[in-house]
Amino acid sequence: MSSLALAHTRYLLLEQLRVPVGLIAGALFPAITMVAFVVPFAGQDPRAATMATGSLMFFGAMSGALIGLSITVAQDRERPWNPYLRTLPAGPAAHFTGRILATLVTTLVSTVPVLVVGALFTEATFTAPRLLAAVGVVVAGTVPFMLLGLLIGYLMAAKGAIAVSQVLFFPLAILGGLLLPPAILPDFIQVVSPFTPTRGVAELVWAVTARTTPDPVALVSLAVWTALAAVAAGWAYRRDEGRRFS
Repeated sequence: MSSLALAHTRYLLLEQLRVPVGLIAGALFPAITMVAFVVPFAGQDPRAATMATGSLMFFGAMSGALIGLSITVAQDRERPWNPYLRTLPAGPAAHFTGRILATLVTTLVSTVPVLVVGALFTEATFTAPRLLAAVGVVVAGTVPFMLLGLLIGYLMAAKGAIAVSQVLFFPLAILGGLLLPPAILPDFIQVVSPFTPTRGVAELVWAVTARTTPDPVALVSLAVWTALAAVAAGWAYRRDEGRRFS
């Protein structure tokens, strides 16, 4: 990894810290959800509390990957600074890498308040290896949602990206079982749930935190979603390049 990419990462993180409301909201909302719904209703059940903690860890990370990345990419495209970067010898790669790394950092930050609430106010149990595995799954699980964020960011203006990413985020979170256990969801949602990318990641998170057996249908669906999102994001990037810089 080049020092230039790391410099862009640092610059982008400083840019976020100067207006921290988005970062704070993304980190606190999952923790507030944990306090409001998990602590009083499932906090004393070690298995349920552990699974809920894992789900809400990914809930916050998914928000940064999908909503945060789509908006920042769309904003980058609208700023004069972005075309100027293209004139420099390094080209756009360092800035793009920095944007991805900065997004990963913010997704990791969003998991911390949830872990604190889970440790202090519930019976959730995480050994060090399981916690590291959960963090690894959360980071890897953001990949399809970052690809979806890139797709939206390269196709839409910033205002459109805000709306579309939020419209996608909450239904995917609900259908994937991140806010409520799949077993208590309505029957028609239980049928659809395994075919969403969020359910696939949730299955992996639950497997490493609570030793559940992942649903193979959900895992296959996650792989398909990731492949399709990669193809779509690549197409959107080439389309944007052709329109703005050809």
